[in-house]
Amino acid sequence: MLKTQTIAGLEIFSCLPDRETDKPSLLFVHGAFAGGWMWTETFMPFLAQAGYPCHALSLRGHGGSEGREHINWHSVADYVDDLKTVTDWLGEEPVLIGHSMGGFIVQKYLEHRPAQAVALICSVPPQGLIASQFHLLFSKPHLFLELNRILSGEYTDTATLREALFAGDVDEAMLAAWMTKMQNESQRAILDMTMFNLPNLFSMHRPPMLIVGAEDDVLVPAFLVQTTASTYGQRPHIFRRMGHAVTHEKEWPLVAACLRDWLEELKP
Repeated sequence: MLKTQTIAGLEIFSCLPDRETDKPSLLFVHGAFAGGWMWTETFMPFLAQAGYPCHALSLRGHGGSEGREHINWHSVADYVDDLKTVTDWLGEEPVLIGHSMGGFIVQKYLEHRPAQAVALICSVPPQGLIASQFHLLFSKPHLFLELNRILSGEYTDTATLREALFAGDVDEAMLAAWMTKMQNESQRAILDMTMFNLPNLFSMHRPPMLIVGAEDDVLVPAFLVQTTASTYGQRPHIFRRMGHAVTHEKEWPLVAACLRDWLEELKP
């Protein structure tokens, strides 16, 4: 059963196993323009069924968390502080699972604290956003311009959302629901991820890592997921015929199962 609560102004979703478990807690970190809600219908119940206590936060200014009125001024460092707040509340070192911007925040978090393990899903690479921005500009200039309109506070339509996030068939009801939940993102955080606050690879903790990407991702292309994996000495898992929103592609259970199998292989 899904539970929602507020801790220090941050919205937290929890989905717990229906039995006692000694498995580690999972903490999910969402991407840009989204909120903790993006995990609640797919990955969280799937992994709770496998025995993992699952929690997802909405970063400040996102979802039901405080700070929406100052969204453009929130920094990556602020988001890392939010992650620290929730891990303190959990009272343990969780497994951190970050999607897109959330993966970048997880990498920055590792400069300050350890984690049991980390999964980076279609994550912004440690080298930042510049390569993905140029790739999008030259491959899909209309989409690049539309995403910049969204960042400036204008709203998009379902066609743009579909092209940006999905590669396979999309459930229209799900897409319409996403449209009601998507929101502005912090321009300061985007700049931080572009060049101003990249991860310091020499000061990061290095827990076990899983690196996941999608073959048809137009926002974080597969070659950049491979760059991330190479940076951390890992082998990437690239899912074919999927786009950026692997949490909601029709074949999302394949990605969730990959995550579950990796978790099962971790040493206690």
